Amino acid sequence: MSRRLLLAGFFYNPQGNHRISWRHADAPSAEVYGLEYYAGLAREAEAAKLDFIFVADHLAVWTEAKSSLHHYANTRLEPITLLTALSALTKEIGLVSTASSSYSEPYNLARQFASWDHISGGRAAINIVTSAMVSEAQNYGHADVFRHADRYRRAEEFVRVLRDLWDSWEDDAQLFDRERGEIADPAKVHELRHEGEFFRVRGPLNVPRPPQGHLPVFQAGSSEDGKNFVAQHVDVQFVSLRTIEEGLAYRADINARLAARGRAPESLKILHGIQPVVAASQEEAREKFAALQALQPDRLSIDLLSTWSGLDLSGVDPHGPLPDLPAADGYKGVQTTLERVRHHAQKGLSVIEIARLMSAGGEMHFVGGTPVQIADEIEAWFSSGAVDGFNLMFPHLPGDWTDFTRLVVPELQRRGLFQTEYGPGTFRDRLGLAHAENRFRATAR
Repeated sequence: MSRRLLLAGFFYNPQGNHRISWRHADAPSAEVYGLEYYAGLAREAEAAKLDFIFVADHLAVWTEAKSSLHHYANTRLEPITLLTALSALTKEIGLVSTASSSYSEPYNLARQFASWDHISGGRAAINIVTSAMVSEAQNYGHADVFRHADRYRRAEEFVRVLRDLWDSWEDDAQLFDRERGEIADPAKVHELRHEGEFFRVRGPLNVPRPPQGHLPVFQAGSSEDGKNFVAQHVDVQFVSLRTIEEGLAYRADINARLAARGRAPESLKILHGIQPVVAASQEEAREKFAALQALQPDRLSIDLLSTWSGLDLSGVDPHGPLPDLPAADGYKGVQTTLERVRHHAQKGLSVIEIARLMSAGGEMHFVGGTPVQIADEIEAWFSSGAVDGFNLMFPHLPGDWTDFTRLVVPELQRRGLFQTEYGPGTFRDRLGLAHAENRFRATAR
């Protein structure tokens, strides 16, 4: 089967990927807490035949950044609730919700996602995050975040239990035999009796097996722990890359890890995060982004950098060099983000330059210009084989979203790179993922 370009519309902040997007002259305000705003964007994405909508999440107001409540409160709707509602207002597009393996129980999430998969007709997917904010931990009764390695060990067990719970009902377990009075075949309903390091789960699930069998599992970790987790358990990975050459090296590394676990390269789809801005020229696109960035106070940028670097930068000269960063080993925050900070510091950027760049989403690949220029960039990356598609992280919503769907997508379709209609089957089928064998049925065989 020939490779097919995958495109996903991404929600980080309700008004856009840029943290200060809410200050844009055309940004929505309180309507981001209602359904119609998201319904309009979902319909726009489905009309353009985007593969899926992905909603990021945090479990706290970002109080680690001292100025956040004044400039950036980080408030958002709970994503499973939002996307379940959107599944009733759309027919084809896939829907991906973030969920924390650190502060959730696998039984609850297995039940919620299985229910949502039934409601949506097999269009739901789960993005696993190993939550790294102290304020998130404190909302769930912990003084601090779990150690990085512990978070990934918990996530590994979490995903195994999720899939076992989805398998606890075989596809043909339900009989609904009114004449004989048999609603299900007990031999095809299985208890887990799982007892692991982090979870004890009896099972079975009280929802039948989802239409997709196993919902696609997404993840974004690129640390050593993250890459090993991806190679073992994940169907779609989000990455942030700088060059095609870096992407090819990353793909080769991941392919080797997949092979070591008996997986084929095509069993994992890699999506690169880009920030597309459509304009009359590349210069005008950069000007549009710069105008948005100018709305962000430097104090907020530095506070955010303090969080990501593990340093208190409140008394540091903003125009001087960044102080020595902690070692990745033992760092409890997001190690990939720490290494991005380190990369910028090694290039000689000042504290404020790093803060402005990263707080604007500047570590994500900016792709600006005419529809043809943006399509050229997308085609080059995809054709190289480095990535299977793109996570479209629009700086400003709804403007950048609708510009892309109405102007760039037709250009990609004209080139034969992107679908003009949705294919048959479930979201899992459309991603090109293999059928999910039921573990209990396979064991019985």
